[in-house]
Amino acid sequence: MATILVADDEQLIRWSLSERLQADGLRIIEAATGQEAIDKVHEGVDLVLLDFKLPDIDGVTVLRQIKEHDPDVVVILLTAYATVDTAVEAMKTGAYHVANKPFNVDAVSDLVAKALETTQLRREVRSLRAEKAQPYSPERIVGDSPPMIRVKALLRRVATSPASTVLLTGESGTGKDLAAKVLHFNSDRSHKPFVNITCSAIPETLLESELFGHERGAFTDARQQKRGLLESADGGTVYLDEIGEMVPALQAKLLRVLEEKAFKRVGGQHDVRVDVRIVAATNRNLEDQVKGGHFRSDLYYRLNVLPIELPALRSHLEDVPALVAFYVDQFNREFRKSVRGASPTALKAMQHYGWPGNIRELRNAVERAMLLTDAPWLEPLDFPALAGGAPVSAGVSLPAEGVNLEELERSLVVQALERSGGNQTRAATMLGLNRDQIRYRIEKFGLAKTTT
Repeated sequence: MATILVADDEQLIRWSLSERLQADGLRIIEAATGQEAIDKVHEGVDLVLLDFKLPDIDGVTVLRQIKEHDPDVVVILLTAYATVDTAVEAMKTGAYHVANKPFNVDAVSDLVAKALETTQLRREVRSLRAEKAQPYSPERIVGDSPPMIRVKALLRRVATSPASTVLLTGESGTGKDLAAKVLHFNSDRSHKPFVNITCSAIPETLLESELFGHERGAFTDARQQKRGLLESADGGTVYLDEIGEMVPALQAKLLRVLEEKAFKRVGGQHDVRVDVRIVAATNRNLEDQVKGGHFRSDLYYRLNVLPIELPALRSHLEDVPALVAFYVDQFNREFRKSVRGASPTALKAMQHYGWPGNIRELRNAVERAMLLTDAPWLEPLDFPALAGGAPVSAGVSLPAEGVNLEELERSLVVQALERSGGNQTRAATMLGLNRDQIRYRIEKFGLAKTTT
């Protein structure tokens, strides 16, 4: 049963509305002042019939506070002082309708019935959005290792920030697509579109038209105007995967979007303005791309305001058991199987494998094993890659005389920096570290002068 709040300082009006609406099977509560109306909204209502002139607070102020508490509640404003300005102000504040006094109670009953449908639709949409966003909560990301805890905390903070650009970096298969969706669905843009564009998947000749749209007659097959993906995502998020593959001419147009929130369609003369968050991702080293003249330095610095590096799986192998359990559960449901998980022997082998394809490779390996097995447990033989190589280490033996661990660590860092020509990212990869970890050791051992 829907609950209707009738807020009016005239008792006769409250009584007449209550009698009519109760006959429609609705639950009615009443308020004679603005503050009483605000307090009763907090108890939970579906619709408010609100007088514009209340003895303590004006109706628009009450309307504003109601909307702050519950944006989905429909409010119908009742007024004997209707003007164009009053109606405009009320609608801007969020009123569903402005009804003039005196009114016909039957007409109000019909209006309430239609308005309640709006309330129900709004709440259903909100519920569906929340359900859609649930898998992309930072807490749902699998992994409790220090690197993953840092990544989840950073994603949570960046998602709720006003940042208009984010750069996701990391090797292929580390979960950049998932991170982009986490950023979108946990932001205030979550009710707007999330548009995924893989720059390398669209031919260079079509990418500009896909991104920015085109005007009729802009080229041979342009028979009508077309809105681009940036325009379609207005208010939401555009995820540009493999940004390092974008040609320089488009990089310049993208830079203008980031700086001015504007662009021209292909063949267009007028600016199109959009409000989008750009999340760019790459598995390439953009610094090297800039040095090689393949990526604009100004675009790189504009994108790199909020960089988030997704760690390689070999740097947080302690998360492998949780990831395997997650995928076993997923594929049990998908394939209608009842595999209990990976055996201790299999898990140990998986934690000593380097996973060059990262989490994507792990997922595919579990999927293959689940498809082919009829056993209750996954064993090492179910994972061909484990027998073939890419171990994390060769298993170094401790000399009888022992070692100075700090000197050994410094020596390994120095060797990695020498082999990488001082490039911190490549040195970190050699050692199975992320950039924060390698930078900490460079500072710790006073090696800053040897790096780039």
